[in-house]
Amino acid sequence: MSERLTIALSKGRIFKETLPLLAHAGIEPLDDPESSRKLILDTNREDVKLVIIRATDVPTYVQYGAADLGVAGKDVLLEQGGVGLYEPLDLRIARCRLMVAGREHWSEQAQRLRIATKYVNSTREYFAARGLQVEVIKLYGSMELAPLVGLADLIVDVVDTGNTLKANGLQPLEKIADISSRLVVNRASMKRKHARVQSFIDLMAEAVRKQQEQAA
Repeated sequence: MSERLTIALSKGRIFKETLPLLAHAGIEPLDDPESSRKLILDTNREDVKLVIIRATDVPTYVQYGAADLGVAGKDVLLEQGGVGLYEPLDLRIARCRLMVAGREHWSEQAQRLRIATKYVNSTREYFAARGLQVEVIKLYGSMELAPLVGLADLIVDVVDTGNTLKANGLQPLEKIADISSRLVVNRASMKRKHARVQSFIDLMAEAVRKQQEQAA
């Protein structure tokens, strides 16, 4: 039997949009993570397992070798620094933008701004590059509430359609980065299972190309 590959994925949009790419590589899960309580999913290939974890944990599992490969949002990789990982492929799925948002644009002469976000490092780096000192308040959800109740002047969050911002009287103000999901690879796995891992990367790249051609 071939060397086993373990692939880390998160539930929701990333999982759904990764499925067609995996299918092109000949890999199909035997269970649906939305209905199954299993955290390790078998696939139609005995030598491929999927581990289902929180999106923010995917880089950690891959970095420490608990998974050979994973699919992680660029927002998570930017925030965590992507240390100890290869990032060979932009899968061009789960696309959105990391944005500064608020009720109105801030003044460059503003006093120390308070910004609510779960992207603490990315936020600090962005405003430091602008020469602005900010106070970052870490939240884990419902970012849009922070400016409405006076907790923060601005928020930094991922934005897809912008409908949630609009519904709460906020607007996107500045783009920090375009976000999509990336294939990440454990460095040791890339060496020890090189042929197997490279073959998987090549198949995923081919699947991405075909999707782009169909969308064009």
